[in-house]
Amino acid sequence: MLGLIVLIIFVVIAALGIKIIPQSRAYVVERLGAYHRTVQTGLHYVFPFIDRVANNVSLKEIVKDFAPQPVITKDNVTMQIDTVVYFQITDSKLYTYGIENPVNAIENLTATTLRNIIGELELDETLTSRDVINTKMRAILDEATDPWGVKVNRVEVKNILPPKDIQDSMEKQMRAERERREAILKAEGEKKAAILIAEGEKESAILRAEAKKEAQIKEAEGEAQAIIKIQQATAEGLKLLKDAKMDEAVLKLKSYEAMVNVANGNATKIIVPSELQNLATFGTTLKETISEKNNK
Repeated sequence: MLGLIVLIIFVVIAALGIKIIPQSRAYVVERLGAYHRTVQTGLHYVFPFIDRVANNVSLKEIVKDFAPQPVITKDNVTMQIDTVVYFQITDSKLYTYGIENPVNAIENLTATTLRNIIGELELDETLTSRDVINTKMRAILDEATDPWGVKVNRVEVKNILPPKDIQDSMEKQMRAERERREAILKAEGEKKAAILIAEGEKESAILRAEAKKEAQIKEAEGEAQAIIKIQQATAEGLKLLKDAKMDEAVLKLKSYEAMVNVANGNATKIIVPSELQNLATFGTTLKETISEKNNK
């Protein structure tokens, strides 16, 4: 009976030494108080009372959002800045024995590094140089945490909170800058509109001038053609008269008939050329002579 009890106790104690380590975990095992080994994923056995698990370490990337820290810029402006650090444990032994409370050490190191970097920058540089701050902090923290078995992958400045009066001044400045840009855009728009209007008026004036010029040219061409037609008709008329062999008396008679036709109009006074008067006298004398001959 006693032997059975001893056997059961031995089995239970032996079973306590069986360790199943999940993925992305590591156990730091001590033997008789000294570091013995680091075991990772799988089934392992740790001798009870002789070995013990000193630390259960996560090998995943760890994210720590540290509380805002008061920092002073180069131009003596106090701000509140909080950071986020992404790190991963690469050496479980160093992480366990390198420093007491590694996470707290990383937080304090982050705060002091941030103060040193911001102390070299002025307010405007701090607000516009987040990438520079992140890069410098990551390089410094990564180098400083190597002895602790920690790899710092990334550091991000989460928030930068200037004093209230500085925030008000910045808002006024931004508002003034927006108004200035708006005024510039409005002025540029008005300038472009005025240019377009002037160009439109210029093109319109040019088109009107060209249209007027073309109209005058057409009118002159029409008058020239009319004059040519009249001259051609006159020339043809003279040619016909010449071909008909009309003497000067006939021509003068035709002129007289034309004057008679003019008299039939609305004219109240007609000036008869002397030649036509002589022709009329000659006609009258000729008529009287013919009448006398007939009477005899």
